[in-house]
Amino acid sequence: MNNEKKYEAVNEQVEGYTQDGQPGIEKDMDPKPVIIADDYKGSGKLEGKVALITGGDSGIGRSVAVHFAKEGADVALLYLEEEEEDAQYVKMLAEKEDVKCLLYSGDIKDADFRKETVKEVVSNLGTINILVNNAGVQFPKKDFLDITEENLRETFETNIISMILLTQEVFPHLEEGDSIINSTSVTAYKGSPIFIDYSSTKGAITSFTRSLAQNLAPQKIRVNAVAPGPIYTPLIPATFDAEHVDEHGEDTPMERRGQPAELGPSYVFLAAQDSSYMTGEVLHVNGGDFTSS
Repeated sequence: MNNEKKYEAVNEQVEGYTQDGQPGIEKDMDPKPVIIADDYKGSGKLEGKVALITGGDSGIGRSVAVHFAKEGADVALLYLEEEEEDAQYVKMLAEKEDVKCLLYSGDIKDADFRKETVKEVVSNLGTINILVNNAGVQFPKKDFLDITEENLRETFETNIISMILLTQEVFPHLEEGDSIINSTSVTAYKGSPIFIDYSSTKGAITSFTRSLAQNLAPQKIRVNAVAPGPIYTPLIPATFDAEHVDEHGEDTPMERRGQPAELGPSYVFLAAQDSSYMTGEVLHVNGGDFTSS
């Protein structure tokens, strides 16, 4: 079975179900998302590197962590306390590749957590070469007036403000050839009638990526982003009703949701020297849903 057929087979098993609020928990999903292709073979592209990944316990972040480990990188994962079991599973997968995997549970909105985590990662692993800003939240609202100030602040503080502040903490440790990779979204380009605040943060992330790339280019530090389309992660059943979970991704030209395994290699490419002449760019992985950068 080729990879796409496997992904389609997993998608066919997905029946509408929900989880009780965010964050979604991957261990409770059935079927489980595909994190890495069975035939993926690492080639040492990130050997000797250290990567810090937010939201690294599940979904896209989990896929990134496992792909990076396959390529020889030590990884440090940031996640919420209630995601501990998911994070421990990623640690087990990463350590099978004979790399180090450190776990840090806490809220990236907390300044002390950001500061202490970066300090500990550098102390334990020596440096940070790759920062993957991936953590995020979303709260769908069909009616614009239903967006609460609480949800608005939570979305902006988690998705973009904490991203910028964490990047500031990590930046002093980055050197020539190192890389920052931000997770934006197809909604930054298409918009979304039910994700007005979320889409706005993703647009901000895209602009942050392009602007920071220009700022850091003289120091040879690259800043790029990945804009996923509809991907099967714990955030989906934790966000939507059962009907939406069932139909998720069917409106793309490829008529299916994507799997995290289809995102991980894009992050490897942007982290590795294969993309040494790329900065300020966005890779679109969305089943053809949006094709312009």
